[in-house]
Amino acid sequence: MCLAIPARIIQIEDQIALIDLDGTRRNASLLLLEDAAVGDYVIVHAGFAIHRIDEEDARAALTLLREMADLADHQ
Repeated sequence: MCLAIPARIIQIEDQIALIDLDGTRRNASLLLLEDAAVGDYVIVHAGFAIHRIDEEDARAALTLLREMADLADHQ
């Protein structure tokens, strides 16, 4: 199973975004997404930013993912 994870863009250089997810930084391609900007939250799947998402929705999704991870750790 694959997950698409929300992350915040912190830098862009030549269609490659440096994204941040709770302090973990990775590169993601912006080739599939037009008009992405530093500070935007994006959904990242398989190394590609595929959709812009507003901050409130991104934070809600991240909270849910953390809760699911905590449940899995306690089983």
